[in-house]
Amino acid sequence: MTERYQTINPTYGFGAAVAERNKVLRNTYWLLALSLVPTVLGAWLGVATGITQALTGGIGLIVFLGGAFGFIYAIEKTKNSAAGVPVLLGFTFFMGLMLSRMIAMVLGFKNGPELVMTAFGGTAGVFFAMASLSSVIKRDLSGMGKWLFVGALAIMVGGIINVFVGSTAGMMAISVAAIGVFSAYMLYDLKRIVDGGETNYISATLALYLDIVNVFQSLLALLGIFGGERD
Repeated sequence: MTERYQTINPTYGFGAAVAERNKVLRNTYWLLALSLVPTVLGAWLGVATGITQALTGGIGLIVFLGGAFGFIYAIEKTKNSAAGVPVLLGFTFFMGLMLSRMIAMVLGFKNGPELVMTAFGGTAGVFFAMASLSSVIKRDLSGMGKWLFVGALAIMVGGIINVFVGSTAGMMAISVAAIGVFSAYMLYDLKRIVDGGETNYISATLALYLDIVNVFQSLLALLGIFGGERD
């Protein structure tokens, strides 16, 4: 009966595809919200214990890149199994630890808590704006992918160089560029889900999480540079 219905009603397949896309989007949002919990725990632990304060310069860079790429590889390998979600949440805890050093620096300002909350609110605003745009834009954005990748690669290389140079102007330029590129990446990644280009909610969550973390980190850096008030 079902096969006959599919044959006589061509809209059945379209409806099923829409339902599947909505399911992926819904699961992605739920997992993305859940992923923020270990991120906050990791950041709190790092700030409270100071265990990441020694991760400066090349050592910090090696730990971050090794841990991040190791987790990303593991997530892609386990995304179709029951281990995928725990591995992703482990990655978000690790990212919270890595963020704790910058958060601790900003909290050292007299208005530090306000700056952190402003960065969080700004990131949430960017995400909701991109989510709204992804639901109304009809054109195909798949062509943006290669340009965004080049932009992200340039930002990563610039960030690595600046770790050793320590330029405030360089950090400002990288942060502004990162906000632009990863905000656009949010739109691109959300549109892929809406259009059915991404069907695995763990991969979708990973992509959006990285976009969000990069925007938050960059906003926090700019707020610390321009708005930090010392006692």
